[in-house]
Amino acid sequence: MDKISILIPSYNEPYLGKTLKDILKKAEGDIEILVNLDSPHDNLVKDKRITYFHNDKPLGMRGGINRCLKASKGKYIIKVDAHCLFAQGFDRVLLETMQDDWLVIPRRYSLHGDWKREMRMPYKDYHYLSYPQDSKFYGFAMFPVEWRERTKERADIPIDDTMIFQGSFWLANKDYFMKRVGLLDDSPDTYSTFSGEQLEIGLKYWLGGGQVKVNKNTWYAHLFKNKRYYTTVGNVRDRKYKINLKAVAGWEWTAKHWLHDKEPNMIHKFSWLLEKFWPVPGWPEDRRLWSIKRK
Repeated sequence: MDKISILIPSYNEPYLGKTLKDILKKAEGDIEILVNLDSPHDNLVKDKRITYFHNDKPLGMRGGINRCLKASKGKYIIKVDAHCLFAQGFDRVLLETMQDDWLVIPRRYSLHGDWKREMRMPYKDYHYLSYPQDSKFYGFAMFPVEWRERTKERADIPIDDTMIFQGSFWLANKDYFMKRVGLLDDSPDTYSTFSGEQLEIGLKYWLGGGQVKVNKNTWYAHLFKNKRYYTTVGNVRDRKYKINLKAVAGWEWTAKHWLHDKEPNMIHKFSWLLEKFWPVPGWPEDRRLWSIKRK
């Protein structure tokens, strides 16, 4: 099986050790794990397959992914958050049907702080892009939203197209990814250091000629954050950091950029993606409203 480089950006992550141990236990192929540490971390897991990058100054999520990506040696890359649980052989199952121009996510479950997969809540297979609107914290933005209806309607399709994804796990062929996406844009004037990773990647794949797939033959579980995990808006108790609202200001730039087809070298317009997955919840029937002119 071809080598996979697993990229993990991390900042004050209390579950990093658990995540690393679970990857080492569940992966069945040739892997390397590259971890970008934007903060000091005690009791790091020691294994010859893990490489840590320590920073005096935080690089941010996008910069952390880029640092790991540049050092990666695998034919394939997986980016995963530092608070996830995995199915046995997740890497092997994903590569069994992988194609070069695919970006793939597994089925996603919720994970609680006691490190157990939540079985009572439905799994999450599909997401759609919300109709852009003003947000109290992020300004004018569109976000990936769980598409529960599509999950139910297409439950019998093991590998399927998905409009967009949540962002905590994705797999790609490295050479194709670098051709289609390249290093993530972490300019403070565009996406910023933190936001819109899944929009930049997903839309560059779909509109640039690639495909985004969900593979339901395996799964992972991502830390579930509800009132038990939040003390105030943007302050996640168990993850021990405050989200910098300046860092997510890129949501507004991202929405305008893609709605108005400003990304160069794409073979499809944004409206093509809406038509492909139509009807998309929340989007108006009047196509003239799909590209909102906004200063």
